[in-house]
Amino acid sequence: MTRARFIVPNAFTSLNFLLGVASICWSTGLFATENEILGVAYPAVMGAHFIIFCALLDKLDGFAARKFNASSEFGAQFDSLADLIAFGIAPAFMLMFAYKNIAPSWYEGHKLAIFAGSAVYMVCAAMRLAKYNAMDSDSYPDYFSGMPSTFAGIASAMSIILLCKYDFFNSCPETLYIPLVILLFTGVLMVSPLFLPKLKRRKSLAINLFQLVNIAGAYVAGFAMIWPEYLMSLVLIYFVVGFSYGLIKRNAIMNDQAAKHGTEA
Repeated sequence: MTRARFIVPNAFTSLNFLLGVASICWSTGLFATENEILGVAYPAVMGAHFIIFCALLDKLDGFAARKFNASSEFGAQFDSLADLIAFGIAPAFMLMFAYKNIAPSWYEGHKLAIFAGSAVYMVCAAMRLAKYNAMDSDSYPDYFSGMPSTFAGIASAMSIILLCKYDFFNSCPETLYIPLVILLFTGVLMVSPLFLPKLKRRKSLAINLFQLVNIAGAYVAGFAMIWPEYLMSLVLIYFVVGFSYGLIKRNAIMNDQAAKHGTEA
């Protein structure tokens, strides 16, 4: 029974890993057909939805690990490997093949920039995950140091979904830079020293209710593949408000951490 409690969180991590692989396969056209699947016309858009599925499952494996008291070093390393696939490699492949298949002329003229941006993003994601495991996992219990790879992946996935939904790839060519800029920007944010508050229970009942309602809404919208505008607005609000708060409180956060280390020492 002692070992059995590890099954549920590791099952979520395994599914997260496999869906990340599925995202790559779908984005590259491995499962492409001439017909729409689940209402999705472009393979890269389905790949983007798989990344969102991965993000939702990634939060569930952490919840399950805490609920079943099943946290372990193995689970932490396994989760990081799954995250590297789902939020490090899959978004880059999704972006490259979205340009290649949906805007082939633009892709041919910007191939080097697309590859370079994707490479920077993947390296930043790998560095972010390695740094978190090595140094940051217990350093700031209430904050992320840098953008989590989960949210970086979601931001890139949502940019592709929305541009395809409103046909900006064909009707508004000047917007074609947006997904690449988002990919690079979130890549840099992953390895930045900025602080982002974690979604945790707060003292304020209103804040807890707001978080709970929107988390539930995100799971419904994400798994049902609906309301992409709502999901993108949640991500943007969280980034803008969260990083701004982290900047304002930066000195206090650093001082608290220094005091904690001094006390423990």
